Amino acid sequence: MSHQKRNDNNIKGNGRVLSIQSHVVSGYVGNKAAVFPLQLLGFEVDIINSVHFSNHTGYPHSFEGDVMNGEQLRRLMSGLERNDLLHEIRHVLTGYIGSATFLREVLRIVTDLKSRTPGVRYVCDPVLGDNNKLYVPQELVEVYRNEIIPNADVVTPNQFEVEQLTGIHLKNLEDAKTACCCLHSVGPEIVIITSLEGLEGSNDEMMTIFASRRGICASQETEQWKIDFPTIKGRYTGTGDLCAALFLAWTPPNNDEGCSDFSFSQSLEKVVATMQCVIQRTCDASEVAGSLDSVAARELKLIASKADIEQPPIKYKAFKV
Repeated sequence: MSHQKRNDNNIKGNGRVLSIQSHVVSGYVGNKAAVFPLQLLGFEVDIINSVHFSNHTGYPHSFEGDVMNGEQLRRLMSGLERNDLLHEIRHVLTGYIGSATFLREVLRIVTDLKSRTPGVRYVCDPVLGDNNKLYVPQELVEVYRNEIIPNADVVTPNQFEVEQLTGIHLKNLEDAKTACCCLHSVGPEIVIITSLEGLEGSNDEMMTIFASRRGICASQETEQWKIDFPTIKGRYTGTGDLCAALFLAWTPPNNDEGCSDFSFSQSLEKVVATMQCVIQRTCDASEVAGSLDSVAARELKLIASKADIEQPPIKYKAFKV
């Protein structure tokens, strides 16, 4: 069976993704980082852009563009509903959202879709900040913690975000385990901490993804995995958006036939393999151009990484902890 044939078969069975994230004209963050990989991996994607900016906010000369409000989002969804365009949605993916009113409208959408179609899965990347700095108003931390996370099936916070959501400072792997169990207790079936650095006894040149899956039934214990991989010099925007999309694509719901221990660990390995290829290719291209410090040069080389997205070359293994 050819690789293309495999993707054709996936398109029939995956269901559609409704992706509600930011959009930039130039660069690869938000939907620009998430949609292309999902499509390559066999998913049809319906796209709602929470913001429409010229470029991401890390550029030195600011940006231009518009921000969608909750009422505009409601009208878009109303148009989809009137034309019977919601019944094939099986996944909702959310990323950066900058206001509480918009976030609560997203929650209303998720609740409505789940009531229409049992089994709709909500993958939430709770974009709050990084490097001990919030990107969003403080009130959104409470909205995520008390309203959004309890309704999510999969959450993909980074280290800073999981600390904000749980109040647990992650000093070691035991803290990561505890934080994941804390999030499981309010709702999500899968918790993936997408970046762990600076833990006690860790190698400064390595990074860790820590993943936790609640037992499928009462007799099964929570299973937790980690996968270590080398850091790549430079700072890159959009990696969290890409990572969340890849986890949606490679991690099946618990009620899927293939959701075994092996498939879950293999999913982690595929995501890390893809991320490493994309970031390394971006780093290499920046160095060749002599512009590693340029924000534009550090835009993810996503299109050039098409083959690695489709068939990730696995180098690093996940281990149960």
